[in-house]
This record gives sequence, structure tokens and C-alpha cells, in this order.
Amino acid sequence: MDKFESFDDVLDYAIEREAEANEFYADLATKMKSPAMREVFEGFALEELAHKTKLEAMRSGAGIQPAGDVTDLRIADYTVEVEPGPDMDYQDALVLAMKKEKAAFRLYLDLADHAGNEDLKLLFLSMAQEEAKHKLRFEIEYDDFVMQEN
Repeated sequence: MDKFESFDDVLDYAIEREAEANEFYADLATKMKSPAMREVFEGFALEELAHKTKLEAMRSGAGIQPAGDVTDLRIADYTVEVEPGPDMDYQDALVLAMKKEKAAFRLYLDLADHAGNEDLKLLFLSMAQEEAKHKLRFEIEYDDFVMQEN
């Protein structure tokens, strides 16, 4: 885990991770043959961009909004790893998104555990809850459109 010297260092780190996630999904969208799949990944990219924007707003003095608990359907825990590719179907795209959001959730929990002060801890817990909300949204989508068909 990186050592941070200041609140701005922490924000920079988190902003970089969100920018990377945005770029990953945006790049993946360009590789999709299906317009529907392209749209799915463009939506994921926008979600990560919204996280980045929220973190940047915190740097400008916006308050940290505490988040409530988010239900975890744990669907991502029982899916196999998926490699991104141009021939992905909707189910694989959802699995990939669930796994990425779960990893981001864990990253923010780890950062919260290593936070040097309560403001940083609150920031990371808030961001972890944001990632958990997105994971839940993908799990619900998976449940509605994949599990219902099987």
C-alpha cells in the first residue's frame, strides 16, 4: 500500500484509479462489435468518470457525504473470471463489471484501513460504498437478465 503524505496525495491516487477505470471501459467500448455492448461499456466509463468528478470536487472543498449500507447479492463471488474482448456478450460484460467494481470496493476499504485520519477514512468508506452501489446495480441486472433466462 502506498504511503500518503497529505489529503491531496490520497485524492490524487484515488482520482488516478478512477481515471484508469474510465479509460479501461472507454477503450473496451471501442473494441465492441455490437452497438449494444459498446453502449454498455460507454455507460460504465461514465460511471467511473462520475467517481473521478466527485473526488475532484472534494479537493475543491465539497463535503464528504456519508453513505449508508449497500446490499451485496454476492453474485460476483460465484462467477468465473472473464477476459474482455470484442466478442463479449452481455452476460460476460456484466460479470466483468461486477468483478471490477468489487476490486475497486476492496481497494477503497484497504485505503480506509490505512487512512491516517478520520477525514481520509470517511472519504474512502464513502467511495467504497459508491463502488458497492455500482456492483449491486450490475448484480441486479445480471439477476434480472441472465439468471431469469436460465
